[in-house]
Amino acid sequence: MTVVTPKFGMGASVLRREDAAFIQGQGRYTDDIQPAGVLHGYLLRSPVAKASFTIGSTEAAKAAPGVHLVLTGKDLAHLGDLKSGVMQEQPDGTKAPTRDIPILCRDRVNYVGDAVAFVVADSRALAQDAAELIDVDYDGEDAASGTANALAEGTPLVWPELGSNRAFSYHMGDRKKTEAAFAKAAHVTRIEFVNNRLVCNYMEPRSAIGEWNVEEKRFVLTTGSQGVHSMQYILASVFKIKKGQLRVITPDVGGGFGPKSFVYREYPLVLEAAKRLGRPVKWAGDRTEHFQTDAQGRDNFVTAEMALDKDGRFLGMKVDLLANIGAYISQYGPFIPYIGVTMSTGVYDIQALDVSVTGLYTNTCPVDAYRGAGRPEAAFLLEKLVDACAHDLGLPVEEIRRRNFIRPEQFPYRTQTGRLY
Repeated sequence: MTVVTPKFGMGASVLRREDAAFIQGQGRYTDDIQPAGVLHGYLLRSPVAKASFTIGSTEAAKAAPGVHLVLTGKDLAHLGDLKSGVMQEQPDGTKAPTRDIPILCRDRVNYVGDAVAFVVADSRALAQDAAELIDVDYDGEDAASGTANALAEGTPLVWPELGSNRAFSYHMGDRKKTEAAFAKAAHVTRIEFVNNRLVCNYMEPRSAIGEWNVEEKRFVLTTGSQGVHSMQYILASVFKIKKGQLRVITPDVGGGFGPKSFVYREYPLVLEAAKRLGRPVKWAGDRTEHFQTDAQGRDNFVTAEMALDKDGRFLGMKVDLLANIGAYISQYGPFIPYIGVTMSTGVYDIQALDVSVTGLYTNTCPVDAYRGAGRPEAAFLLEKLVDACAHDLGLPVEEIRRRNFIRPEQFPYRTQTGRLY
């Protein structure tokens, strides 16, 4: 009798146990969960990209049928903002200041979909009806939207006190070494292109249920996420509590691809409302809200150059990357272009590199990790540049790659960004 021992360890197939439920429609997602006595929240969002605003009155909304609570920015002074802790060091050794995400905007909105007020009622429809009764006066201003011209003279400033739409600057590589490589090049290929902004569009739009356990004095958040521990840590800092005073539960996720990793405003809002009301509070976003407000991906404007010798071998590479990060600094936002450029040379033996990254504020939804977190952007940039080099020199695209791949005898190989292959 032959005994077959299943493979295990790195690279082995993983036995999937969840498929039967999914293909039979028996998945259990956040919006399937209905705690007893649950109330429903609706977030009033800005219809304009940039404005100062005042809320004249919320009394009509509070008096609307089925309404239990109306929250505005002034009601949440005890809560912290959503902060990013991953700002990288700039060429001068400093770290740029962040512009954090308020749970509800206080007196300004900075993109279409920015959060203005939160209404809790017996149903989502009643909460939405009541939100339309809130008296909000927007004083609209010109907005900055494009990546390529965000630093151009005359472009409106997202944060005027900064004096620029520059959010941060990073540099990687050796500028002098790269200039020397370009000086001796037989040919230089240059490209310029847009790596466009993307929306994730997962199967289940985000939703969240907040609960307050009076006996344990502990919050419970249920939401489809890509990691409960980071959510617990960040939300504990928002509420200024210990991590043990918050439990985060993730049932089936319904698609993530990066953007469900982050703590969004709705999560502290349902928790705060649940504590105030003594009942569970659910918020379920629709597809329009997802497109407007969930962290988006990429949105880069790139200029890249490759120096080549007479035989088509790569001598050095320059990259100037403008990275749109939106109106606020999202959770991992500043880290995404940074981690991407560490993969700048890919599978090629490129001995000189000069990469500059400039993060830009615009009056758009914040940008964060999506489907590879900067690495697909780096791969697309490099391979597009290599194709252009082949075209310029009249070489087949496979031939220019063959000439420039890292050779077997070069391994282990240290790239110009410090990656070890």
